[in-house]
Amino acid sequence: MLAVNLILLRRVLGPLRRLATVMGSVEPAQPGRRAEPSASAGREVVALAEALNSMLDRLEDERRESGRRALVAQESERARIARELHDEVGQTLTAVALRAEQAAAEPDRRREALSEIADTVQRSLDDVRRIGRELRPEALDDLGLVNALMALCSRIGRQGRMKVRRELDGTLPALSDEVELVIYRVAQEALTNALRHADAREVTVSLQPRDGQVVLSVADNGCGMPARRREGGIGGMRERAMLIGAELEIKSCDPGTEIRLAVPVGSTPE
Repeated sequence: MLAVNLILLRRVLGPLRRLATVMGSVEPAQPGRRAEPSASAGREVVALAEALNSMLDRLEDERRESGRRALVAQESERARIARELHDEVGQTLTAVALRAEQAAAEPDRRREALSEIADTVQRSLDDVRRIGRELRPEALDDLGLVNALMALCSRIGRQGRMKVRRELDGTLPALSDEVELVIYRVAQEALTNALRHADAREVTVSLQPRDGQVVLSVADNGCGMPARRREGGIGGMRERAMLIGAELEIKSCDPGTEIRLAVPVGSTPE
């Protein structure tokens, strides 16, 4: 009886062992591997294999879509930087070259021309520093997250007539550099959307420790976010939130929009 039971159990559990082997051999870098239950497998094993294959299909689709979004975001950022360098820095340096040629041809106005050239070069340096700050915020490295957000709010407030309120708690728990960068970028994207697309008159930026989490909230009283911005901007925020295990939530208020990022402190990467 024991021998018969052992043989029957092996026949019953064999498809499950093969399925477990397939599950353990799946590699994200080598897509296309699927479970193929044998003809003798039971209905439960077939249903489990179909569920596994469906999950693998979804994961591979999401991986391809995430890669596509990351590539689009990179190319968009490169195009923006190239455009700013060409339109602002490039044109300014061209003007400097032309003014220097004029100064060489007019010795009696050389002092005035050199003063104009110095002012123009200084403006170009300011533009280069601004582009560099947008690529990597210096304030985040030098001053910390809270002070960097204060500087960001002040800069956004000076760019338009939108009033930026700050509710930033300075007693935050220790966060990794990666987490701080994600919080800063989400706040930056949310403020930029409120300024450029939501037609908001007022926005409140809040950063508070709450129930084992660090919660960032950016709430405006504007007209909401256009669908095309939801596709791109919110998608980028979600990608960043996923990298640190955070949860991103978009709420429609009356009026306006609130973007809420909740970062679990205990699970933040070091």
